[in-house]
Amino acid sequence: MPGHMISFIGAKGGVGKSVVAANYAFANSIENKQKTFLIDADMKSAGDQSLITGMKLNKSLKELSAFSGSMEPRALASFISQHKMGVSFIGVPNDPLMAQAIDVDGLGRTLKTLSKIYPLTVVDLGSDLNPLALKFLEYSTLVMVVVSPDMLVLNQTKRLYSELISSMIPQEMIQFVVNQSQSSHPISTDVITKQLRKKPLALLNRDDKNTIAALARSAPLVTLSKSAPLADGVYSLVRLIKQKSILTQLEKINRKEIAKPQSSSAPLKARAGSKDPWTELKSRIHRGLVEEIDFKKQDNKDPHAQVILKEQTKRVVIDLLNKENATDVLRSKEQMNQIVKEILDEALGLGPLEDLLANTKVSEIMVVGPKKIYFEQEGKNKLSDVTFTNDHQVRQVIERIVQPIGRRIDEKTPYVDARLKDGSRVHAIIPPCAIDGCTITIRKFPENRLTYKDLVSFGSLTQEMADFLRIAVESHQNIIVSGGTGSGKTTLINVLASFIPANERIITCEDSAELDLPQEHVVRLETRPPSLEGDGEVDIRLLVKQTLRMKPDRIVVGECRGGEALDMLQAMNTGHDGSMTTIHSNSPRDAISRLETLVQYAGAGLSPKGIKEMIASAVNLVVQQQRLDDGSRRITHITEITGMEGEGISQQDIFKYTQEGVNKQGKIIGKFQATGLIPKFIEKIEKKGYKIPRGIFTNN
Repeated sequence: MPGHMISFIGAKGGVGKSVVAANYAFANSIENKQKTFLIDADMKSAGDQSLITGMKLNKSLKELSAFSGSMEPRALASFISQHKMGVSFIGVPNDPLMAQAIDVDGLGRTLKTLSKIYPLTVVDLGSDLNPLALKFLEYSTLVMVVVSPDMLVLNQTKRLYSELISSMIPQEMIQFVVNQSQSSHPISTDVITKQLRKKPLALLNRDDKNTIAALARSAPLVTLSKSAPLADGVYSLVRLIKQKSILTQLEKINRKEIAKPQSSSAPLKARAGSKDPWTELKSRIHRGLVEEIDFKKQDNKDPHAQVILKEQTKRVVIDLLNKENATDVLRSKEQMNQIVKEILDEALGLGPLEDLLANTKVSEIMVVGPKKIYFEQEGKNKLSDVTFTNDHQVRQVIERIVQPIGRRIDEKTPYVDARLKDGSRVHAIIPPCAIDGCTITIRKFPENRLTYKDLVSFGSLTQEMADFLRIAVESHQNIIVSGGTGSGKTTLINVLASFIPANERIITCEDSAELDLPQEHVVRLETRPPSLEGDGEVDIRLLVKQTLRMKPDRIVVGECRGGEALDMLQAMNTGHDGSMTTIHSNSPRDAISRLETLVQYAGAGLSPKGIKEMIASAVNLVVQQQRLDDGSRRITHITEITGMEGEGISQQDIFKYTQEGVNKQGKIIGKFQATGLIPKFIEKIEKKGYKIPRGIFTNN
């Protein structure tokens, strides 16, 4: 029969928690004739149990947590101290710094095996729910909160009780033990019950004389006198727990999944023809949560207010769940934790997208209605097993994204471009345009800014190509980054812009600010949609025009997709050399053709030849980025625009990527090659005194 763990905890010092825990361990060993393990895990009062019991540390929890071998009785014996009364002992190091170094996760692996060795483990915890305490609570069957008849203690105990509930400890597992109880005390049992809203499990009478005498002898009182008031109360508590099978009953609450064939961590799925009970429960809690808290009136910008709101919301959610008869849905503590997390994420965050956003391996998230969430990982699209509760929840997430940055989405304008706090780009579109429900596309960006060295290590380009692009940027060449959707254009233009010298003034123009440049002197401009009255719209073209009055050394346009292409080319041709932009196209030649088309959108009435001459004069390089079939991203062409040749724009490739095949793992095999051609601008800057190594234009 597996053993149990009882954790003793107190909200305030001076309640006698350690004395009660030690005496309980010895009383259990004597009364029930069971091997009992006593653990001192109070990091603030390390060493108290040695004074109470007379047992000294052999080795500490720090050494035990670092043990990587098989935890068998013989191995455990080398760590513990043994008392003749059948109680084993170990505790935290007396040095607080060493106590902080306990490997909590490593200790957790050991705690799993204790129930196989000891019928009962008694843990003396502190008053703080630190990581060590939470780890012990995770394996506890019963949590004994020791209180005394003192209003300050009761006030702090209410705080601790709330924190325990918020830490997902079931209410049935938490019991109160009143120490130093006195029949004539004004703070009676009824007062304590009213304050804590729960009747104490046991009363331990005040016994200062015998307790002090036992401490002087470094021996638990229950081993010296069974008839002493405190000892008698502790023995009665041991018998009560055994007679009422309290530990056995609580074990059923803690491990309900044993009686069920379903996994403890998986939410209960709906039977055929019925609604999903997990989703139904979440919906009910959401409705109750909205009645309790007005989220619209909360301050979403103050981080401190958000922390307070999260704690308040968590407590309300747990309280609502405790009122539900949800034993068929929530079959374990793990499922309780999971549903609370999901409800909090949907109420305060981005719902089921939170875990995907936190996953650094996920580069893109695509939501198609409430029940389909796809994500891109290692270049491949995958279907997630998480879903939204309903389409209303998806709409709420969209609103939560767009409101902080002053954007809106409604039936009049059913689409929006936005960004998250970390800079990730968001596009959303809602019904009636989105037939299958609200649709969200999130382009994530790396936590750490990528450099050209990262792209070289990823195989996106070679060191020689990176050196050439640095030379091009530093020498004020106008560059267009071309590529398809998801090919990595924004990442690449970020890297190229990082080559701009720090003493130059950079102005960026974007629909939704995504560029993250390392330089200090950067001015970031962002478009603005029209108001509800249709006024106040600021588009990219207007922003580009404004940059010309802001003394820019460099202009970087996030993407040209309309008439702003004309303004960009004019800026490149009128003293703003070294500017950059991106464009959607599949090859350098297609990029030039698309640029011609976009210029016509400006409605300037230019002739086709005039447009081509403007492009040939303004653009120096086209860098083609492509996402290959295996999900990898490569710079497939670095192409120089050499001028006009007859009626067309002439180009020459400086570097290109050639695909050679596919290996057994499905990865594309290819190589980067220099064409051997020397760009014309190299000759120009060399005449100014720059020395350019010609070796970068040859294949080694």
